Amino acid sequence: MISGIILAAGMSTRMGRPKALLDWGGQPLVCYQVRQLQEAGCDEVIVVLGHKADNISREMRTMKCRTMLNPRYQHGRAGSLRIGAKAVNRDTDAILITDVDTPRPAAFLKALIDAHRPEIAVTRPIHRGSRGHPIVVAGRLREELMAVTDEAEGLHAVLRAHATEVGEVDAGELLDLDFNTPEEYQTALRRYGLDG
Repeated sequence: MISGIILAAGMSTRMGRPKALLDWGGQPLVCYQVRQLQEAGCDEVIVVLGHKADNISREMRTMKCRTMLNPRYQHGRAGSLRIGAKAVNRDTDAILITDVDTPRPAAFLKALIDAHRPEIAVTRPIHRGSRGHPIVVAGRLREELMAVTDEAEGLHAVLRAHATEVGEVDAGELLDLDFNTPEEYQTALRRYGLDG
């Protein structure tokens, strides 16, 4: 069983509007993400919402996924990860974790999932020596994910604890695809031919 967690609770301060609702190929970015995870083979997808949760939920009402609310979203990302991990099926074999602002096509996500092996803790994308997102974490680490805190560096602490059990997949230029500002978003739209 493969689970997917999309972290979409942040305030999108630099963007000036919720990144989850940005148009990506004619649909809200969060809906694109859910569909890609499902097409890649995720048996369940959990979306963790916080800021503007009601607005985002309305756009997602036809999506076959679960939404969880992080009421303390302004306190950092670790809380969202804890909530998402807790919602994951306890028998899951692997958990794909992604941020809402790092869209990846299903083909790449499937390659990442397929590359993950039971004997390793984490499979992550790399390109030219840089590491990025999303990552696939072994289901056996679910309880560690449920215990992360921002004070202890959240997900980074889990990755560090299992640094000798990491697999890697070359993501090519996709690794650079994320956006925090309107300018970065427009650049990404142009780069992927989505600017109309």
